[in-house]
Amino acid sequence: MPVAFCHFNPASLGMGRRWAALALALAAASAQAESAEAGPPRNVVQLAASASVQVQQDLLVLTLSATQDGEDAARLQAQLQRLLDAALAEARRSASPGQVQARSGDFGIHPRYGKEGRINGWQGRAQLLLSGRDFAGITALAGRVQGMAISQVAFDLSPAARQQAESQAQSEAIEAFKARAGALARGFGFAGYTLREVSVSSHENSPGPRPRMLAMAAKAAAPEADMALPVEAGKTQVEVTLSGSVQMR
Repeated sequence: MPVAFCHFNPASLGMGRRWAALALALAAASAQAESAEAGPPRNVVQLAASASVQVQQDLLVLTLSATQDGEDAARLQAQLQRLLDAALAEARRSASPGQVQARSGDFGIHPRYGKEGRINGWQGRAQLLLSGRDFAGITALAGRVQGMAISQVAFDLSPAARQQAESQAQSEAIEAFKARAGALARGFGFAGYTLREVSVSSHENSPGPRPRMLAMAAKAAAPEADMALPVEAGKTQVEVTLSGSVQMR
């Protein structure tokens, strides 16, 4: 019986691969040419819309500080640590989640230099941070803490209040964005539009430091224990901005 032989030529395989690569390159070049002919998207408009909500600040943050000097760094550190521990112990007795919370702040010892540039003593500082939504409880607690004075008063929004304000402002910003996009489409003679892309950003505008000045003056005038310092929160403006592009059609 005759036997058939198949001759394998490696050169022919390499040639086939080169033809396949050439075909892929031609296809890619054709696609790029078609894309170039099509050009950039037409009838696309960039626009932005914002909305803001004014909301009452519901979070108070009091910073209590103590500064002491000493000749021995270790002894000074121990004194400040005892003072801070006593302040934290007092704060824990009044602590309530979300209403009155306490934590330690900055704590450090630094050298004090004389005229000749040599260390002639040490200065230390300890802080206690009181925060929460119970303004009266926090300020009363600050009056009971011994050896520490109020160094800063700040107001903010609680996470729940911020989320609610951002959600409301975002809904209003979306409606404003849609209304502006529709008006632009009609103004240019189009029946409508489709949304291409959009980005969302938010920020707050808070009032100045007037409540801090009131609180500091009250502390100096009436330092009696259990005396709630008169602090007054302001309002903050939560603004949400939408920016993006629409395809008119």
